Amino acid sequence: MRIAGIIAEYNPFHNGHLYHMEETRRLCQADAVIAVISGDFVQRGAPALLPKRLRAQAALEAGADAILELPAIFACASAEFFAEGGVALLNALGCVDSLCFGSECGDLQLLQETARILSREPESYRQQLKQFLKEGLTFPAARQRALSVCSGSPETGRLLESPNNILGVEYLKALDRLSSSIRPVTISRRESGYHQTDLSGPCSSATAVRNLVFQEKKKDGTLSVSEKNLPRLEETLPAGSFRIITDFLSRYLPLETADFSLLLKYRLLLSSQKDLARFADVSPELAVRIWRHREEFVSWDQFCQLLKTKELTYSRISRALLHILLDIPRGHISVSRRPLCIPYARLLGFRRESAGVLKQIQEHSSIPLVGRFADTALLSPEAQKLLEKDRLASDLYQTVLAEKNHTAFQSDFRQKLVIV
Repeated sequence: MRIAGIIAEYNPFHNGHLYHMEETRRLCQADAVIAVISGDFVQRGAPALLPKRLRAQAALEAGADAILELPAIFACASAEFFAEGGVALLNALGCVDSLCFGSECGDLQLLQETARILSREPESYRQQLKQFLKEGLTFPAARQRALSVCSGSPETGRLLESPNNILGVEYLKALDRLSSSIRPVTISRRESGYHQTDLSGPCSSATAVRNLVFQEKKKDGTLSVSEKNLPRLEETLPAGSFRIITDFLSRYLPLETADFSLLLKYRLLLSSQKDLARFADVSPELAVRIWRHREEFVSWDQFCQLLKTKELTYSRISRALLHILLDIPRGHISVSRRPLCIPYARLLGFRRESAGVLKQIQEHSSIPLVGRFADTALLSPEAQKLLEKDRLASDLYQTVLAEKNHTAFQSDFRQKLVIV
């Protein structure tokens, strides 16, 4: 059986994701597709629009054969660790033949050349990077300039101006670091720009879909998609995803970072300046800024805007605050140990007719497959500690969702596998 892997957030699952999945199956000549997705919090340091199992269901209904959860410490991390966590998980399964990812450039050779330079950091690259940093450029700008000079091509440096190119390079670096046999494949993004904020037809971005949903909020705090915007939303989502989202929105108000503001303020009040500096993505300089301004905290979004600088983006700060909320320290577990190894594979769901994929994982994987709470008993202490972060993140998400909507709390391990 030929198996292809995808690493994604599906926040939410839209037509661009469907195209990616179909192209993955075609280009990789895959008999099955395994998707590794973020849990209830995503890379930009925010809660997902829908709970992870509903996003898993949308992907399964669209044709994925099995969905695994990317551990929270990677799902909420920078592009480097997000990519490396996903690649390490797919690699440990022992049965994945290829990894297909989207990129703005669609040029695998160019992405691989960039990845090689960044992985090996030749002396010429290091010297150029040092010089550009000395001239006052930010690290991303200095890195782009150094890449262009080192490769002899301005096009190489410009690759890192686009988010999916950046992720693609990180996937390739991770495959190289792990000496993985997984074959990389890239396809050009067909949907609108990653950061595009408005719907622009059938292939709109996830950002645009989320914005439409939250623009529908009424003065009394309720939220539902109006009859005017339903056709626009339906146009950009596969049928299953559209049904799942509209059903969810008919019963729940989705979560925003603002819903976690009080919990974050509580965590900040508990922490000293020294404590703050121990969390992932919190540099000593950011720890000082957080400490100095913590009494000015009003809401999550307001605090991120307050802390923003030329060097610190909103997303970087929001990720750092999320690490504080979820108590994810720098160097947690084996994150800093290379090559990286994920100690378990958390199964969120699968298709009934794809049971053969699970059999392949069970026969070839070097790590245990966890689907039920009972499966955790045999995990190593390190694996249990890592899984505890996933459980905490999901239980926190479900707690706030239940409080906001006056519904019953559903703990992570009491929820069933998604089977379609």
